[in-house]
Amino acid sequence: MLEIVSLEKRFGQNTILRDVNIKVARGELVFIIGPSGSGKSTMLRCCNRLEEPSAGDIIVDGRNIMSGTRRDLDLMRLKVGMVFQGFHLYPHMSVLGNVTLAQRKALGRSRAEADERALDMLERVGLAHKADAMPSELSGGQQQRVAIARSLALDPLVMLFDEPTSALDPELVGSVLKVMKDLKEKGMTMLVVSHEMGFARETADRVIFMDGGVIVEEGRPEQIFGAPKAERTRAFLSRVLE
Repeated sequence: MLEIVSLEKRFGQNTILRDVNIKVARGELVFIIGPSGSGKSTMLRCCNRLEEPSAGDIIVDGRNIMSGTRRDLDLMRLKVGMVFQGFHLYPHMSVLGNVTLAQRKALGRSRAEADERALDMLERVGLAHKADAMPSELSGGQQQRVAIARSLALDPLVMLFDEPTSALDPELVGSVLKVMKDLKEKGMTMLVVSHEMGFARETADRVIFMDGGVIVEEGRPEQIFGAPKAERTRAFLSRVLE
């Protein structure tokens, strides 16, 4: 469903990513871990060209988003949902308005169609009862779940999560992880960058460890967490799992 081929990203003389290759199968949850500054978030943002790759290919459902017209790119971006650390909700719009806006503007759905889809997705993340609330009336965990509903309402093929719980108070993290686990169980294809190691161990199909802009090691959660092969992986996990 998603393939990253020989991805490189440079800022001037500084190489952030070098020869990154990842395949994510349909319905698979692939979890990316690694220290800050290892290139994880940059790699994720390259997957829908929020960051422009310096080299390499990004293939979504068999189509290379590095080629084609701007309209081709815009259409494919609709198929790659992204949830950020920050919630990026419009503060002057209700929850329902936030979830319907992109549907109407990007997909051309009628207000009635967009409202119906939005309410379905808000129900899915447990927030249909908050449809008329303003973002300022919600907790951080609720705002992040609205952001997930907004992405889901566009019917993406792949969901990208960039540290979705890092801005949340600890007691709010569980509600967001539960939604992500439910998505996995319903067959959503997901690429997740996060420090939630317990969630990775329990839910991921594969775990990839990145450091210094390269993939150091990848494998099943039990292998990466239980018997990592690379010294750099062992050193990282010994720090974060203490």
